[in-house]
Amino acid sequence: MNRELLEKPFEKEQIKQRKGSFGDMIDYVEAHAVIQRLNDAFDGNWSFEIITNEKQGEEIVVLGKLSADGVSKMQFGSKKITFNSKTGEVVCLGDDIKAAASDCLKKCSTLLGVGLHLYSDREEQPKEKDMSKMSKSKAKDTVSETQLAQIKDIRTKLGWTPKQVQDIAERMFGTRKVGELNTVMANGLIAYLQTQGDGSKDEKEAEY
Repeated sequence: MNRELLEKPFEKEQIKQRKGSFGDMIDYVEAHAVIQRLNDAFDGNWSFEIITNEKQGEEIVVLGKLSADGVSKMQFGSKKITFNSKTGEVVCLGDDIKAAASDCLKKCSTLLGVGLHLYSDREEQPKEKDMSKMSKSKAKDTVSETQLAQIKDIRTKLGWTPKQVQDIAERMFGTRKVGELNTVMANGLIAYLQTQGDGSKDEKEAEY
């Protein structure tokens, strides 16, 4: 992994600004610049997939996974839904989902070092162990009994122990208790478990 290239500061003309939640100006780079950096660092041998996407209130929240060079990173991304100011109708939910996915890709890339310098003066730098905190702001409700039953059913079919699932929940969301997940995180865990087939425990957990 070429960390020097991944962590290389972006050029001044690549850095944009937007207004933050509290009215302050925040530096950021556009998704195409992050994609180009990943292409350069991994010679195009990387992949990004959306694990889940959900509507939470007036936001779209997605959980995505970026994989490259035998390493996978997961993070949440979000986008406020755009409504028509006159009719109150949703303008284009597809565009909002794509924007949330782009936000998610950039956050995942940050965990590989891309754009870290943009967070040097900010307290909101994404960290893997902060995923539970970040996602709780997106979904206040806790994992449902139906979701817990689904997790248990998939675990049983895979022949996994509860500890194996707890270890994966910790790696994904920073918590060792499946019962502490919220609905968004629980759906993310379910989606991940559904992708697992035959193989050893070590192979299943190697990504995280």
